[in-house]
Amino acid sequence: MKTEELLIAATLASWERATTRLDKAFSACTDEDLEREIAPGSNRLRYLLGHLTAVHDRMLPLLDLGARAYPHLDIYLDQADRSFEETVTPAALRQAWSDVNARLAAGFATLQAGQWLERHTSVSPEDFAKEPLRNRFSVLLSRTNHAWSHFGQVAILHLEK
Repeated sequence: MKTEELLIAATLASWERATTRLDKAFSACTDEDLEREIAPGSNRLRYLLGHLTAVHDRMLPLLDLGARAYPHLDIYLDQADRSFEETVTPAALRQAWSDVNARLAAGFATLQAGQWLERHTSVSPEDFAKEPLRNRFSVLLSRTNHAWSHFGQVAILHLEK
């Protein structure tokens, strides 16, 4: 394997570990558990699940892997926890989480190493020529770090059970 392929494979493995661990943690939560706050006065696990699902859903068009399926979950990005009426059930959030991550995994499997270094869809060809680091791989890296960061929050709550 070339260095480029190894770096991408390592990052994809980290992404898969993060989403798998988050999936296990969220699956182990009852609906009541999802109402627990990460810290006193902070977001609930339910909000975090919606937030992560919306972020991952946005990755599909950003990486040119397909259309979003859950734009209504942007409420978990645009508004603070408890500032809106909950209309999505915990079961529907869990299903959306699983679906989005399965779609991402299928899309990731179609990309060759060189395609990860191509621009993502929110950067113009002109801007990409000036800033070639605004590529698909940089999106994968940042979203992987984002997922791990939130996994830490979820893990702390599971330790407290």
